[in-house]
Amino acid sequence: MAIDIIWFREIAAATLVFFLTRFFLGSLLLLLKPARKLPPGPKGWPVIGALPLLGTMPHVTLAQMAKKYGPIVYLKMGTCDMVVASTPASARAFLKTLDTNFSNRPPNAGATHLAYDSQDLVFADYGPKWTSLRKLCNVHMLGGKALDDTAHVRATELGYMLRAMVDSSKRGDPVVISELMTYAMANIVGQVIIGRRVFVTHGSESNEFKDMVVELMTKAGLFNVGDFIPSIAWMDLQGIVGRMKKMHSKWDALISKMVTEHAETAHERRGSPDFLDVLMANTEQNSKGTELSITNIKALLLNLFTAGTDTSSSVIEWALAEMMLNPAILKRAQQEMDQVIGKNRRLQESDVPKLPYLQAICKETYRKHPSTPLNLPRISSEACEVNGYYVPKNTRLSVNIWAIGRDPDVWENPLEFNPERFMSGKNAKMDPRGNDFELIPFGAGRRICAGTRMGVVMVEYFLGSLVHSFDWKLPDGMAKLNMDESFGLALQKAVPLAAVVTPRLHPSAYAV
Repeated sequence: MAIDIIWFREIAAATLVFFLTRFFLGSLLLLLKPARKLPPGPKGWPVIGALPLLGTMPHVTLAQMAKKYGPIVYLKMGTCDMVVASTPASARAFLKTLDTNFSNRPPNAGATHLAYDSQDLVFADYGPKWTSLRKLCNVHMLGGKALDDTAHVRATELGYMLRAMVDSSKRGDPVVISELMTYAMANIVGQVIIGRRVFVTHGSESNEFKDMVVELMTKAGLFNVGDFIPSIAWMDLQGIVGRMKKMHSKWDALISKMVTEHAETAHERRGSPDFLDVLMANTEQNSKGTELSITNIKALLLNLFTAGTDTSSSVIEWALAEMMLNPAILKRAQQEMDQVIGKNRRLQESDVPKLPYLQAICKETYRKHPSTPLNLPRISSEACEVNGYYVPKNTRLSVNIWAIGRDPDVWENPLEFNPERFMSGKNAKMDPRGNDFELIPFGAGRRICAGTRMGVVMVEYFLGSLVHSFDWKLPDGMAKLNMDESFGLALQKAVPLAAVVTPRLHPSAYAV
């Protein structure tokens, strides 16, 4: 027994010496090893880091930081690492070269409390479930063939909108374009998803829906302290989580009601399923973990009803505001449409390829007023190197799309609204669908906005129709147009655009 005790003590001592030696050698190597070079950036504050530096307009602040520190800025945000890319080249490095490494989203309060704990398409981890949701959306709603099949829905809903605007003009009432657009687009999304218009009339119910959309897109875009310092998340210092939970309850009640009512009328659609029918059918499949839950479906509907109405609406509103500030641009666009279409009928989607100046106006609006100023954040799965800088594992990535669009090294006179820049030269063939990193309003790479194709169609068709169908002016007594921004996931006008419209087509063109 004494021998065993002595043997045990010797083994224990040897083990202790071994681990102590490894510890000291490891510490010495760390001291001797040169520190890896992080991208430059502000020092920030103790514990909370750069969080207080962002202010109320983070996209503007981060653009200013890029001028000081360079195209890739590193920020310590609480306990989290974050990099911001603000030039086409740096965006390409992250979203194309390193796309696979940055294919997931970081955890945050919006994903947890609004998006059903990341069970949607926007925040879900890159994997089989995300791929299944994306494929279903492309095939049945957002892809080229699906868009062609639903062209009549967009034409009909646009007709209702134009008719309402004509009625407003007869009364001399100004139109609030964001309200009309949200109403029309929600009805388009509703008809594709659940086979019916969501709102029969434009009134308090549709305005409440618009308010819910704007509130969600605003709150989800805020920098929540608890996302960056998890240990104090429970305190909800800004009150953001509490508001998100209340908001989620409203949305869940609305979407749950849609799903329940839809299920009760399933027998009426046999042989002619809508998109929700297709989704429900996929809850019965069980292959490689791609079957959908009811939660997945509700989360996806939330994505489609919010992003599908708010982002396109904001781009169109900004474009009209810019043209009202620049009447010569509005007049030229109308002249182009009058030559191609005339004044006896409405613009049709098939007319758009023949209207290069309208397309240039849309591109110029994407450049100067991207619907998403900061792309939805991504996170690195592994440590990597970009432009000679070390980017640690689990680093959050934001691409400042707003800054890229206003970079004087990329664009001549970037603060000027000038569609001419897209009418000739190298910019003429530039496309906003994610391949030209000078113009990426929908993002790029595998996590590019799923509704990119639909967004382009909606903006071109609706904006073109509004410009072709009406003359636009400010309401009496309004001497100046407010062009201030309101930050969120979508870049809203701080003051919604209100305008007096005058029909300019033959009365028969406005028939629904």
